[in-house]
Amino acid sequence: MFLPPDETRVHGFPFTDLALNERILTMATFRVQYAVAVTLVRTWVPIYAGVSAVSGGLEYGGIAVAEKFTNMLCQPYTGRISDDYGRARFVFVGGGLYGLIALAVPFSPAVGEALALPAVFPVLGPLSPAFLPLVGLAGLLGVADSLREPASMALFADEGSGGAGVASSFGIRELLWRPGSVVAPLLGGYLMAEVGMEWVFFVGGASAITGVLAFLAALTWSHGTDALTAW
Repeated sequence: MFLPPDETRVHGFPFTDLALNERILTMATFRVQYAVAVTLVRTWVPIYAGVSAVSGGLEYGGIAVAEKFTNMLCQPYTGRISDDYGRARFVFVGGGLYGLIALAVPFSPAVGEALALPAVFPVLGPLSPAFLPLVGLAGLLGVADSLREPASMALFADEGSGGAGVASSFGIRELLWRPGSVVAPLLGGYLMAEVGMEWVFFVGGASAITGVLAFLAALTWSHGTDALTAW
């Protein structure tokens, strides 16, 4: 109702212009691996909560939405400062922090016990000392991903705005995510059944960390040592 009509038309098959785009290939080194990390962690944090910290109800919902809530609150601010200070470094820092926080999730019961946190809460009733650490870690996952997500979207939009079309570049962005989002639940189920649920988070965290390291290596190799701050 309030925007002028969009008269933009992209002719031809934009995928051919974007598929071998050097900057998109560089971002793919991160995104393909990071999809595994995020899918594993987001899927298994509620499962882990149900096993280790809560019995259901309101407290379960609090853990399940903590990441999304902090992500929602932070993205407008983190997106604005990534526009000002460089998007690649926000992808690198946000992805790396997400991996490190994911690695800490299985230690939430030990953290709760070490801090002598309560196991009974008003209204919520008996829970576990892991409850508060798990809520905090879930919230921190949302903060970490809020550093990465707006910057990542802007980098892909930049590549499409040159003529191939922003919608096409976002299509490739989603395409890069799909293999990891399909493989990760299968991998997580195997890890949970064969070696233990904590390994879901260890593998998820490691995938995020190897993703940001591969991204940094590709940036440096293909675009120079200053690319992390120049993009």
